Parts: sequence; structure tokens; C-alpha cells
Amino acid sequence: MSSPASNPIPKVKIDFVSDVVCPWCAVGLNSLEQAIARLDGEVEVELHFQPFELNPQMAAEGERIDEHLAHKYGLGAEQLARNREALRERGAAVGFRFGERDRIFNTFDAHRLLHWAGTQSADAERALKHALLKAYFTDGRDVSSREVLAAVAGEAGLDAQRARAVLDSDEYAQDVRQQERFYQEAGISAVPSVIINDRHLIQGGQPVEQFEAALRQIAAQGAARG
Repeated sequence: MSSPASNPIPKVKIDFVSDVVCPWCAVGLNSLEQAIARLDGEVEVELHFQPFELNPQMAAEGERIDEHLAHKYGLGAEQLARNREALRERGAAVGFRFGERDRIFNTFDAHRLLHWAGTQSADAERALKHALLKAYFTDGRDVSSREVLAAVAGEAGLDAQRARAVLDSDEYAQDVRQQERFYQEAGISAVPSVIINDRHLIQGGQPVEQFEAALRQIAAQGAARG
């Protein structure tokens, strides 16, 4: 007599909507990934990266970051310093190091490159996402520069020459614009936005425990319905 089949591992789809110059996206991604790691063997997670531009109209040369934040959010020097310290502490707690940076940049080309990486594999896209966050936040590199972007792609294990060819063309521009419009029309106006199974939304760089609890609950709900 055959033994009964074991229960399948519940599956969860996550769309991580973010920008590569969003500091809380760096914190949130590391936090989310640590939560996913805690569920290894219990929940199967399919992670996708979706584009969002904090400053789609920003010029190619970018802006000085303090001036930009002061103008956009009305933040003074003391508040900016407090915010940076809070980010450093939250980043360190999830293994992400914030370095010094003095400019913020247009990120459309970075999103095109991420879309291309996603056509290679999910692992390639994830590696490039982490490499871009490190390049900007830890190393202070210009992530609007096509030379920098191609180099970062190479550092992430991708074909740097093919990356440069993508950047020198308009490949994937329409795809990125379409995805950006989709999430804007769905009501996403701040990042990171973590969308689970196309229906559950968690916003902000939440602690590992909060992501873990949410994923457990949603996976259990899905298993119960299944």
C-alpha cells in the first residue's frame, strides 16, 4: 500500500517594486531576503524586481543630494543627519553598509539594465540589483553613467560588453515604461513596495520579523485555500 503524498510546499510570488537610489529599498531588500531565508524548506518564494523611479524627470547629471532632499521634502541639515544615522543603523542590522554619497541620479538606464538581466535569469537580475545598490549607496558611484553601469554588470557576473550594447540602444525602454505605468496605476507611489501574490502590500523597509510573519501567514492562507 502506498503512503499518502506529502503536502506540497506552499508557493508565494513577490514583486519588489523599488529604485536603486532609494535607501530604504536597500534596507528592505536585505530584510526581505533574510525573512525568505528563515522560511527555507517551508515556503517556496518566487522573487521579481519591478521598476520605480523616484525622480523620472531628473537630468542626466543628477543633483546634489542634500539640495535635492531639502527641496523635495523640506529637510534641514540636522534632520538629514539624523535620517542618515538611522539608515546606517538599520542597514547594519541587515548586513548593508551605507557609505558616503553626495549626488542622486536618474535611474532609467539602470532599470533597463535590470530588465535585461531578468531576461537572462532571476539569479542574474538579483545579483545585478544588489551590485547596483552597493555601487550607489556603499561606493558612491554614478549609477546613471553607462560606463559605470556596464562595469557593475560585469562585476555582477553578466556580460559587460552586451550590457553596454543594451545601454547604447533603446532596448527594454518600452518594457520599463510599461511596468512603471502598471504599478503607478495600481496606486504605488512610494517604495519599497512589496506585493505578495498580487494582492497583499507591505510598504517600507520593514524588520525581518515583520516580513517573515507576513510570508508565513500568506503562505498558510494559500495552503488552506489550496
